[in-house]
Amino acid sequence: MDTNLILSNILNPPILFFFLGMTAVFVKSDLEVPAPFPKLLSLYLLFSIGFKGGVELIKSGITQEVILTLLAAMIMACFVPIYTFFILRLKLDTYDAAAIAATYGSISAVTFITASAFLTELSIDFDGYMVAALALMESPAIIVGLILVNLFTVDGKRDFSWPEVLQEAFLNSSVFLLVGSLLIGVLTGEHGWQVLEPFTQGLFYGILTFFLLDMGLVAARRIKDLQKTGVFLILFAILIPIVNAGIGLLIAKFIGMPRGDALLFAVLCASASYIAVPAAMRLTVPEANPSLYVSTALAVTFPFNIIVGIPLYLYGINLMWT
Repeated sequence: MDTNLILSNILNPPILFFFLGMTAVFVKSDLEVPAPFPKLLSLYLLFSIGFKGGVELIKSGITQEVILTLLAAMIMACFVPIYTFFILRLKLDTYDAAAIAATYGSISAVTFITASAFLTELSIDFDGYMVAALALMESPAIIVGLILVNLFTVDGKRDFSWPEVLQEAFLNSSVFLLVGSLLIGVLTGEHGWQVLEPFTQGLFYGILTFFLLDMGLVAARRIKDLQKTGVFLILFAILIPIVNAGIGLLIAKFIGMPRGDALLFAVLCASASYIAVPAAMRLTVPEANPSLYVSTALAVTFPFNIIVGIPLYLYGINLMWT
């Protein structure tokens, strides 16, 4: 693997500030980001990436490649929790296995945004419609996870409030803002982009950097929870993203995605949710242990993907797309 790819990723300000956040926890600094602020930063990032994606989508139009990509995204969002559930059942009970499987079937918007910034830094083009794939992959894994719990619990039946489940899956704040921003970008097009560009583009990189500083603080604090997960789940949290990214790259190659889109699709397949799915699992599967599905996604998979995974997947693309 070309070490220059890893170095170019690690030496980006957002990644370095992520390390700074982790270091602050390790050395017991009192550095912290006040509680309401990270939520505002995450909402800005979702709004910005969604709006830009909508503008780009209206430029490219709905082509066969777009349709195939979105279909592949939904298939992966359903397939990943199913196959990973049976791997996890080798060591865990049904509740924990389903919750973790749903977590890895869904996506991390911040990992996607970090990969977008990485591509921009390398001057590799990508299409805005990939944001639509991001939105479509957020929720199906929650539904699949709950179906797995229903099928494999001892009594075979669980009393879920499906309206609440569906509302949490499809109308949670991140999905709602992302899809809404995407639609507004489609409706306003280039004119809307010119109006909002100083806000959506000019501030984007700095806010991503500050947000990753906070993510470094949060991830480092979650590392202690890994003592409860054992070696099995730590290996799972590293190897499964690589497998999922590999499947994603094969699909991208088959569809004929360009390099930038292929990387973003691989990152979506490889990432794990640490916001939307944990919130839904706490509501619907209280028997599952949150320290397992949150710490694996946030303290292992998220750092692995943004530090090593993104350049690793791009290296695979460079080999396959020659």
